[in-house]
Amino acid sequence: MTQEKIEVRFVHGVDAHAHVFHRGLKLAEGRRYAPMADATLADYLAFLDRMGMAQGVLVQPSFLGVDNSYLLDCLVQSQGRLRGVAVIPEVTPASALSALFAAGVRAVRFNLIGRALPDFRSAGWRAQLQRLAGAGLHAEIQCRGEDALALLTALLETLPHVVLDHYGLPPGGEPDHAVVRQILKLAQTGRVYVKISAPYRFLPPGAAVRTLLRAYWKAFGAARLLWGSDWPHTQFENRADPRRSLDEICDAVGADSAALAALTATTARALYGFEPPGLA
Repeated sequence: MTQEKIEVRFVHGVDAHAHVFHRGLKLAEGRRYAPMADATLADYLAFLDRMGMAQGVLVQPSFLGVDNSYLLDCLVQSQGRLRGVAVIPEVTPASALSALFAAGVRAVRFNLIGRALPDFRSAGWRAQLQRLAGAGLHAEIQCRGEDALALLTALLETLPHVVLDHYGLPPGGEPDHAVVRQILKLAQTGRVYVKISAPYRFLPPGAAVRTLLRAYWKAFGAARLLWGSDWPHTQFENRADPRRSLDEICDAVGADSAALAALTATTARALYGFEPPGLA
């Protein structure tokens, strides 16, 4: 896809998943890895411009833990072009959640890779989730695909909707895999969004995602799918190709321009509460 075609098709687009950081920030204890390079706000805004994208969603990196200060500073500097997804302590007061919302945060992320799975049905978690909903925040979850059905079913008992990162990280790219079928089953709730992002995090090198993408497209539809670049593709910098991922979306939806606009722009704009481009 040429730069001109991207600008024509995605000039009002929203990148629903990206990270910013620099190596001078304090890293969280127990982190799985540490960044080897900087990925600053200026770098990310330049990336959006190159891709022809209007707006983006910054997701708190796991290695920064619950210190969202750099994320919040970037939201202020973006002057409404960006929204945020924060990481918070298990017990966070309603006032703190409301302050996050006022700063441009629209969701809280649970990154459960390599961690014990929480009991979202416990009294403590139910109270926390109720505070999230009361503050206007939704939950975004990164987990192993085999855990997605149980975790999201529990979350939906309290929250109006939930976002699943990176296709739900299924163990492979075949739509008939049992875990993929479980993830696709979540579409029946009408309350689960899936980020079409970072297939390199679960597919082997060289594997194609087109068949899997079409299965998600058929199950969830444009109203529940969100395109994300996963910039700067931490730990997979040499395998990521955001332009190719947009090509694959175009192939999946074909000539349906309204669906393409929903998947790459309007669904995310509504979910994260963006102003229309030009008004932010």
